Amino acid sequence: MRITRISTHVVGTPWRNLTYVLVHTDEGLTGVGETRMLGHTDALLGYLREAEANHIAGSDPFAVEDLVRRMKYGDFGRAGEIVMSGIAVIETACWDIKGKALGVPVWQLLGGRVTERVPAYANGWYTTERTPEAYHEAARAVVARGYRALKIDPFGAGRLELDPAASRYAISLIEAVRDAIGPDTELMVEMHGRFSPATAIRLARELAPFRPAWLEEPVPPENLKALAKVAGKTDLPIATGERIHDRIEFRELFESQAADVIQPDVGHIGGILEARKLAATAETHYVTVAPHNVGGSVLTAASLQLAACTPNFKVLEHFNDFADAEIKNVVRGAPEIDPETGCFPVSHAPGLGVELDVDAAAAFPQQQARFDLWADGWERRTPVGGSR
Repeated sequence: MRITRISTHVVGTPWRNLTYVLVHTDEGLTGVGETRMLGHTDALLGYLREAEANHIAGSDPFAVEDLVRRMKYGDFGRAGEIVMSGIAVIETACWDIKGKALGVPVWQLLGGRVTERVPAYANGWYTTERTPEAYHEAARAVVARGYRALKIDPFGAGRLELDPAASRYAISLIEAVRDAIGPDTELMVEMHGRFSPATAIRLARELAPFRPAWLEEPVPPENLKALAKVAGKTDLPIATGERIHDRIEFRELFESQAADVIQPDVGHIGGILEARKLAATAETHYVTVAPHNVGGSVLTAASLQLAACTPNFKVLEHFNDFADAEIKNVVRGAPEIDPETGCFPVSHAPGLGVELDVDAAAAFPQQQARFDLWADGWERRTPVGGSR
């Protein structure tokens, strides 16, 4: 079997563009991969056009390791977010093809499953007025859907520092959410790399009474010594890793012991097997894995394949019940939360267990969307720009 060509399909929403890639073969089997780029969708499409000619077309989709190696190192330049995301969508699609050809789910090819249920946490649910009352009501709606965990960034457009009034207001939002969800629902607090170590340490102390399941990216991701400083001053678990795009770059993070939870994005770190290798390394450091997952249903399905065969998997992020939920319609077999358990059931279908509906995807053209986490009101995820 050989890859004959790839086709790309961008699904646009008010605040994000999702890139789906179909990998076609000479035996009629097609695999699908997905990633979500922030402001770099056209750059990814350009890279994939070149990579198709240089590396992908004519390759054996079963030889996943060889194709990844050639795409990562064959152009000599150091692979960054765009290249690793391009690798991810092709790698994921190749696993989909391999599973379909052999009649087994991808997790069966990566060591077999260790669970039948994958816990989920909700994100994108607080696109409402930024008040304690509105957040209280929205959080109750999340729990009513069956979720046992949810995440929130309550800090507005905060950057480096947060003055006393803004800090008190952010804490009031967390207090309202905790009151709404009760003591047994996990509450993850997202910081989006906003703060200096001193500010993050202070906020961690003020958040402690509300028992966050973790503090996510309390400081910018470039300086791991700053992260270690925060970790050394709080008993709250630290989560990070969504903006690290090569598993090799996690080495220093593990050595520092600054993170309790790592958050690789399957769509940015080179795909399912690359994430599985990283998870195995994390396991040797007693670190759990909770992938960043801000894509659509194909990326969710790929992350669930990882979850099913990973002993130290903690929980999977999920946006698509709240933020532009209609995009689930572009994928047949889209994973759904079981409201009785707050978990995704593990699929036993061949490959990823999902299919892209190209006609449905065409109803969501690429957008000139721009998502600015430093702008007031970013959490509303309102449209900026238009379709193209």
